[in-house]
Amino acid sequence: MKPRIKICCISSLDEAFEAIRHGAAALGLVGPMPSGPGIISDELIQQIARSVPPPVSTFLLSSETKAEDVVQHYQKTRTHTIQLVDAMEPGSYARIRQSLPGVKLVQVIHVLDESSIDESMRAAEEADALLLDSGNPKLSVKVLGGTGNIHDWSLSRRIVEHSPIPVFLAGGLHPGNVKRAIEEVQPFGLDLCSGVRTNAKLDPEKLEAFFRAAGY
Repeated sequence: MKPRIKICCISSLDEAFEAIRHGAAALGLVGPMPSGPGIISDELIQQIARSVPPPVSTFLLSSETKAEDVVQHYQKTRTHTIQLVDAMEPGSYARIRQSLPGVKLVQVIHVLDESSIDESMRAAEEADALLLDSGNPKLSVKVLGGTGNIHDWSLSRRIVEHSPIPVFLAGGLHPGNVKRAIEEVQPFGLDLCSGVRTNAKLDPEKLEAFFRAAGY
């Protein structure tokens, strides 16, 4: 089965529909972050979320770590899914679900070392999906995605093999390495930002090449 493809860092309605035209199953819409590309206003996120036709999903990327703050952020945007890019406080998932029962929760795991496997399995008990990325939340200025760097795919493969929920692979994917990424990791989905951009703008030729290389 072909992996679902999520194009992240969508910055306008034009980019949203360009990604959909090429076959994107989901769009990533980036809220306030301590670092990284693609940040847009909550108002624009909501406008894009309202305009995207089904069955394409919209993901709000939120760096909030408290349930109440995540819920408040979501209410300004109204996407299908919330992508939690940082570790959440204990009990947060249950409180978010109580307030937003129909919204899917995707937990980002920044794959650093063997401990990321245990972190993934704990998150898989409560999230609807995992997204494996190459950030580092331990730095003084947290890096929570959009690095354009790959991580150790052997660790990602082990997470995929043991996870009871779907797993997206992110981090440094581009047309030249996506086929190998699919073969080595076997993810449910792929997530990328810079790999299909030129000068920070979505590049139709790179999009076409990526989808073709991914088997579309």
